[in-house]
Amino acid sequence: MAEQLDLVAVGNAIVDIMCKCDDAFLAQVGIPKGHMSIVRSSDVIARVVANLTGQFEVSGGSAANVAVGITSLGGQSAFVGRVAEDEHGRIFRRDIRRIGVSFDTPPVTVPGSETAHSLILVTPDGKRTMLTYLGCSANLSIGPIAAQSIRNAKIVYIEGYLYDSPDARAAAENAARLAKTSGKQLSFCVPDAFCVNRHRADFLNLIRSSIDILFANEEEILSLYQADTFENAIYRVGRDTNLAVLTRGDRGSVIVSKGVPVPVPAETQRKVIDATGAGDMFAAGFLYAQLRGAGLQQSARLGSFAASEIISFMGARPEVRLSHLARLRGLTDEIVA
Repeated sequence: MAEQLDLVAVGNAIVDIMCKCDDAFLAQVGIPKGHMSIVRSSDVIARVVANLTGQFEVSGGSAANVAVGITSLGGQSAFVGRVAEDEHGRIFRRDIRRIGVSFDTPPVTVPGSETAHSLILVTPDGKRTMLTYLGCSANLSIGPIAAQSIRNAKIVYIEGYLYDSPDARAAAENAARLAKTSGKQLSFCVPDAFCVNRHRADFLNLIRSSIDILFANEEEILSLYQADTFENAIYRVGRDTNLAVLTRGDRGSVIVSKGVPVPVPAETQRKVIDATGAGDMFAAGFLYAQLRGAGLQQSARLGSFAASEIISFMGARPEVRLSHLARLRGLTDEIVA
């Protein structure tokens, strides 16, 4: 079958519960600021939410956000993840399909199964702190529908958070093998430092053996290589993969291509309301441009633009089609559709 998808993303299907709070609240409930903590029961999240007001729910998940970003820019994408037949599952399916992402994984109907959800606490500085219950997403597998999507896509994108569950990790590794044997480009997103500390050796083995395009922010790449400087991390990742995209917030990004670092300034300076999904949208913009023959700097500019849009409001899903906004800015004029 001919390729029909720009990208298929494999990751945790999560509904984000968004809420603002201050640093004092994080200290009160004992949550480490700026990181994702895995909880074993959804009751833990419910107890924290009971002390908050103004929360709202929206579909999220790192890989799913990338698929949404690709589609919002005008591409074709699919998502592979697992939800339950519950209210959160219905929210996730509705939101991701409404923007046009193909999501055909059948829901889990086993009594007691819950869709993954994450409480995302946003402090006044725009930083996000997460409590995540993985629910049935931890039992992800690559079935026939997912395998066909991988064969039909140009790029397979895998999120590192899958490694926190044995079944989901096996699914990620199966997707990676299928991508390579099918001749697809394989992209991987390094997760936060806490997750890196749990799986550093496995991530490095995967990157060195299989990854074509690596995404990480500065903190994540420093943690991955246990490097004392960003320059040292750049040198080391340049030896491990042909293309690494390293983001640095308002300091722009560094694209490491075949060991050569190419610094790219940030496209815009926007006030950070909520950093959730910024790295995911950068990846979506970069990959969308690369798939259409753009150069590294032009691809990074589109990624920076997409990230700057998502940080200007709460939540990780675009409020306006990124394709429309990018055209208004002239960022896609030279990219072949």
